[in-house]
Amino acid sequence: MIAHPYPKISPHEYLAQERQAEIKSEYIDGDVVAMTGASRQHNLISLNIAASLHSQLRSRPCEIYMGDMRVAVDEAEFYTYPDIVVVCEDPQFLDGELDTLLNPTLLIEVLSPSTASYDRGEKFSRYRQLSSLQEYLVVAQSTPAIEHYRKQSRREWILVDITDPEALIELPSIQCQLAMKDIYEKVNFDSE
Repeated sequence: MIAHPYPKISPHEYLAQERQAEIKSEYIDGDVVAMTGASRQHNLISLNIAASLHSQLRSRPCEIYMGDMRVAVDEAEFYTYPDIVVVCEDPQFLDGELDTLLNPTLLIEVLSPSTASYDRGEKFSRYRQLSSLQEYLVVAQSTPAIEHYRKQSRREWILVDITDPEALIELPSIQCQLAMKDIYEKVNFDSE
């Protein structure tokens, strides 16, 4: 991710611009960072996960958003668009526009070569500031591999690496499961 060579702007200015923009951008400490398009693999994986979670959450009060729900971490002056967001409490929004969520329960990022270290590092560091966040999944698109982070306490997270193609991933925060075979359905690793 490369920040635009423009002067820093305030969160208020960012939101005003972003709500009018045709291309999504993230906001990081005053910098606006344009988002790039996603690969075929990324799209397949994201949709597979969202479809599985949607079917499991249908009759429950949780809501699932895919790609276009902005999440704010106010203390960090950070606004981002996770690939998949699940909220199981009453959704809280920044304002009446209902386009910036404040209380996600689960966040999922599908890695791309250009964002992998950012998604695992700085982005996750900022996400951990969200008191509502209970789980974070980092999903590889070049091989069947998932990093599953679960909150244990305010400052303690446990990481489980999952590479078994037959594994079931338990998501206790939303009382759902994801099967590796479903996540990677129709994904051909040889083509990437």
